[in-house]
Amino acid sequence: MKIASIATILFGSAAAFTTTTPFHHETSTVSNTFLKAVELTPEPEGGEELTKVSETSLPGSRMKNMGLVEEDNSDGDIYNFWLTAVAKGDEIKKLRIKTEKEASKKANFPGFRKGQIPPYAQPKMTMFAIQEAVIKTCEASLEAYGLQSLQGSQGEVKVNEDMQEVCKGYKLGNDIPFTATYKGKFDEAVQAASEEGHDTAAMEDVVVDVEAVAE
Repeated sequence: MKIASIATILFGSAAAFTTTTPFHHETSTVSNTFLKAVELTPEPEGGEELTKVSETSLPGSRMKNMGLVEEDNSDGDIYNFWLTAVAKGDEIKKLRIKTEKEASKKANFPGFRKGQIPPYAQPKMTMFAIQEAVIKTCEASLEAYGLQSLQGSQGEVKVNEDMQEVCKGYKLGNDIPFTATYKGKFDEAVQAASEEGHDTAAMEDVVVDVEAVAE
């Protein structure tokens, strides 16, 4: 799926963050470390549980269609979605290392050697790495469930947990479970291909059963 818009991520009660990362824009297994710091926002009632179009994508995640968007939806094809997923610790760690390397090339803080990142700036880089990992996870949810994101402000993703609180007790390398909501559309081509694949698999099962009976 082509991903081509700008993502704006709203981290709970924290201020909004904007990134240039492209973004078309029961709780899963979680780490005890995370649960001690921040509780996941309760799952909303109702909605329709979606089935993945790609079984191998985004393991442990869940997605619910919470119904049609009431405003600015003249075509009637824009829906509210709720996601629970996990930003993987190894991905956060890689992004954190990459961020520090890039920052050190330009770092020139008073009282510190050129290229040295002062301790007070370290949490900001961790926050950025977490933000990027969450964005990548949300991107993966689009492919996993056969969805398309929206352009502009309609494509905003709201992360329900306060990621500033998560950062306070975060240990680099740990997974971060989160929940998020966003508006989007079903990717008709992907959904059709998925349905065709399920129909083909069902027919193959029937053929196998018939052959087994014949034997």
